[in-house]
Amino acid sequence: MFRLDGERALVQTVDFFPPIVDDPRWFGRIAAANALSDVYAMGGRPLTAMNLVGWPKDLDVELLGEVLAGGLEKIREAGAVLCGGHSVVDQEIKYGLSVTGLVHPDRFWPNSGARPGDVLLLSKPLGMGPVSTAIKRGRASAEVCMAAMQVMATLNKAAAEAMLDLDVHAATDVTGFGLVGHACEMAAGAGLGLELRAADLPLAFGAIELVRGGVLSGGCNRGKQFYGPKVSFAAGVDAALGDLVFDAETSGGLLLAVPAALAATAARRLRDAGAPAAAQIGQFVPRPAGGPVVRFI
Repeated sequence: MFRLDGERALVQTVDFFPPIVDDPRWFGRIAAANALSDVYAMGGRPLTAMNLVGWPKDLDVELLGEVLAGGLEKIREAGAVLCGGHSVVDQEIKYGLSVTGLVHPDRFWPNSGARPGDVLLLSKPLGMGPVSTAIKRGRASAEVCMAAMQVMATLNKAAAEAMLDLDVHAATDVTGFGLVGHACEMAAGAGLGLELRAADLPLAFGAIELVRGGVLSGGCNRGKQFYGPKVSFAAGVDAALGDLVFDAETSGGLLLAVPAALAATAARRLRDAGAPAAAQIGQFVPRPAGGPVVRFI
């Protein structure tokens, strides 16, 4: 956050990645929604965006036009303005955005401000990692693929705006570090533990079945290696779910820590705003010495 004056501060972010779906227009939408999400996760409003492109020199530029058109759709939906961008020749396709947003300095959402007793809400279902991997391997049905693309291309705009006048103590979005990684970040940053209710986690259509069939991205193993020692699972937690929560997400939902007294109101507002999920998934608690940062119960 860069404070301009007592009423305004800038928030800035950048994100880009290679294609995770086959359709270039949908890829552009998803990549743009993912990049814009970081501004919403800070309680901000996107103002401007700049395209970032890596493109193979022998690949049809009409496909690039489709990618950029998809991205522009989401920039306009966010109410932001495209101000240009930069492209380079690359062996692998890459696309994303650099985004500048505006937030009130006193209403900025940090990722480390949770307090004991706060309830954690999630505004999109989980499972984009295994679904994206299944798409690459040709193992995702058309129905699973379309459902996932629609979720990933959904802006977190409505979810964030529904929360702006509530007392949000902490927030982040679920992306490359998966649910476990971002939950650990929030809990550890606040010096707390976090209990997540496995049965309350919203799951994307078809995702858990893919995991049970052995479909997981490389991000799952990396997540387990790094975050595994910080996490514990109750005996009854589904093993497939225990894998899915470590897997990387793309353009995931907002994690929002709010006082318990406001949790039902926050969930109702997310539903009314049309967020893909409005789940109360856990609660921040004091962390026992030597205990796990995140515990699935």
